[in-house]
Amino acid sequence: MKGQLVPPWLELLLSTQFFNTCTSHHNSPRNECNLFCIDCQAPEAAFCYYCRSCHHSSHRVIQIRRSSYHDVVKVSELEDILDISNVQTYVINSARVVFLNERPQLRGCGILAIKSSPSSSSSYNCETCSRVLLDAFRFCSLGCNLIGIKRDEETVVANNGIAHNGKDIEIDGRNVIANTGDNGKGIEICGNNGTIANTGSEDEICSDASKKKEIPSSTRVVRHRRKGIPHRAPFF
Repeated sequence: MKGQLVPPWLELLLSTQFFNTCTSHHNSPRNECNLFCIDCQAPEAAFCYYCRSCHHSSHRVIQIRRSSYHDVVKVSELEDILDISNVQTYVINSARVVFLNERPQLRGCGILAIKSSPSSSSSYNCETCSRVLLDAFRFCSLGCNLIGIKRDEETVVANNGIAHNGKDIEIDGRNVIANTGDNGKGIEICGNNGTIANTGSEDEICSDASKKKEIPSSTRVVRHRRKGIPHRAPFF
């Protein structure tokens, strides 16, 4: 799955509630639902250690951990199935981890507080929630990364739509660019001198250009100078 911008299981992972007691093994000692299977994508995505042995023994499973009441996952469990190169990593209990979702910030924190604080040496902030980052990353968590990916995709689609509206048309030996609307009318032509003119449809432009080319140069009307007043010949 590595290489896909948004894997189908990522949104389910971020919306799942972990560390609840498993209803099937509520009397067992290891009954916390802190495991997630990226192969099943079942509605009840979180399960416990005993559910893994029964139903997910041959599946790809990642374990969710807790740090300051927030869900994290080890980088070693994600780096082969998900691109996390833009997400800030942290070292907790000698393991490098990433946070699943955005964490609440204290009042006065964020990009505005960092800019106004002269003692701060960090210049990196999350592009989604403006949380201060330790290193040169774009996002503070997988959730903020997902929002950024969707925003980038919308920008690419919008730019491609604008680019596809332009058409190259050759008129009188000149290459011009015509931007048409949905109905193919109202063409804007950029000539060699950089001017823009709103004309009719593309077919009308082509017909006008062909008419100009069909007129030969020999059909020009040459006007002669008017003769003067005639005089009678003298008598001898």
